[in-house]
Amino acid sequence: MQMPTSQAEPKQPTYATDTPVDFVVIGSGIAGGSMARELTRHGFEVVLLEQGRKVAPEDMEHDELGAFMWPRWTNDPNVSPQTYRKTEADKTERHNFALYARAVGGTTLHFTGNYWRFRPIDFHEKTARGGVPGADLADWPITYEELEPYYTAVEYAVGVSGEAGNDPREPMRSKPFPLPPLNATGPGVLLEVGARKLGWTSKAASMAILSREYKGRQPCHNCGFCLAFPCEWGAKSGANWTMVPDAVASGKCELRPDSFVRKIETDDAGRVTGVVYFNKDKKEIVQKAKAVVVCANGAETPRLLFNSKSNRFPNGLANSSGVLGKHLMCNGNVTLQGEFEHEVNAHKGPVVTRITQEPYELDPKLDLIGGGGYDFRMSVPALTWTLGMPEDGPMWGSAFKQRMGPYFHNWIECFGHTTQLPQATNAVTIDPELKDAWGVPAMRITFKEHEHDLRLFKHFQDGGRQLLTAAGAKQVKPGDINDAPGSAVHLLGTARMGNDPQSSVVDKYHRTHDVKNLFIVDGSSFVTSGRGQPTMTIQALAFRAADHIAEFARKGEI
Repeated sequence: MQMPTSQAEPKQPTYATDTPVDFVVIGSGIAGGSMARELTRHGFEVVLLEQGRKVAPEDMEHDELGAFMWPRWTNDPNVSPQTYRKTEADKTERHNFALYARAVGGTTLHFTGNYWRFRPIDFHEKTARGGVPGADLADWPITYEELEPYYTAVEYAVGVSGEAGNDPREPMRSKPFPLPPLNATGPGVLLEVGARKLGWTSKAASMAILSREYKGRQPCHNCGFCLAFPCEWGAKSGANWTMVPDAVASGKCELRPDSFVRKIETDDAGRVTGVVYFNKDKKEIVQKAKAVVVCANGAETPRLLFNSKSNRFPNGLANSSGVLGKHLMCNGNVTLQGEFEHEVNAHKGPVVTRITQEPYELDPKLDLIGGGGYDFRMSVPALTWTLGMPEDGPMWGSAFKQRMGPYFHNWIECFGHTTQLPQATNAVTIDPELKDAWGVPAMRITFKEHEHDLRLFKHFQDGGRQLLTAAGAKQVKPGDINDAPGSAVHLLGTARMGNDPQSSVVDKYHRTHDVKNLFIVDGSSFVTSGRGQPTMTIQALAFRAADHIAEFARKGEI
């Protein structure tokens, strides 16, 4: 199969900036791309603004330095700096805590492709398990049953590979997966072995990676350059290959890459009138709109709303509750490495092919709320992996080179995915001094793990050790458990959804409580973090939000 190359695209419309378009959607990731696709399917005109560039297949090189050492695909600290502190009492330091893509397709341009559904417990954990001191655990205003049709719609729209029925605790689903599961790789086989020995269930991972051709896109080529790399074959079902092309092909969506939004404008009545953004040449442009949908991610969304303050909204746009930016969650995770007697060749194929969700709901006797699951993997390619070898042997010269081969072929990583509690003290705000390359105030992140979550991580680390040992690992090296991750890619909870305008930013349909024609649809609307993989839920929420927003528009309620 030949790599697809850039082809003539459908001619997209060019909307006048001084004439209000039906919707401006900010961000072209899995939420924004989905909103653009679904709103155009409902017949509305959309201007889709993306601060990053558009990446063609021929530009998607397998460059480890570019992916991990340089900001080839992600936010550049020199262009979009951040500051960080653990608590409000600590001094801030310049450090990019929030990591996300800056390109058409957002972080799905280079994601792993894990597409877990949430389960009913994720939506009503507060009622089921009670609160936790120091945390703001709350129930969602929607249920799994309400979202299930949209989970299914997403799976068929993008092409999700998987297999249902192996875990009796899985919730109901209205259709089977559209694609069969990916073939098990070496780590996947070992996970199944370990789970079986422990009496745990395991199953094919549900992945937004094609196991066979689907809608004109090629199946996975097993190249091994997956996490942190774009997929030049289109096998990864990111928004750059699915949602955004569909939106543009409708003839009702104008995609504008290299467009950095600095402010959402409102009138004296408190209604949104449009957005102000810089184009590639840093020329300021105002795009008028009847309504705006913010899909910038759980860090950039509150930053934009804070920077959109006005006399009417002095504490930030849509922030009468005072909770905007608070309750930042990133999902928890633990890692362990295991060495095996034989070659595993974990670098071949997708990052994840088999998982266990045995600890999805924990025994109440453990006095731990939440849960999650495990996979076995090699997250990164050869050079980056071997640079992380334990320093218990030679780290230079020929002896170092001799260590590289066995470490690359015989070791794997056990990755534990967990919940993370929402805390009002973990927040995205605006730094009072630092500004970005456009002269816009930068974000300041305050984040420290809750004591409960540190205990949860330790429990999952112990379980990961059991799983690796049962799979046959001859030695296991656990990773560190810290009270703050060095960086975070799951950015959730900072504009939480709820029925009460005093304690939430958006309602159950993603309309902001304060502004009738402003909507927020991305990870920031999450009430809880879920158990490890939020991307599919973000997309299902976007599909659902588009249906309701379109109905509001047709009824003249926007």
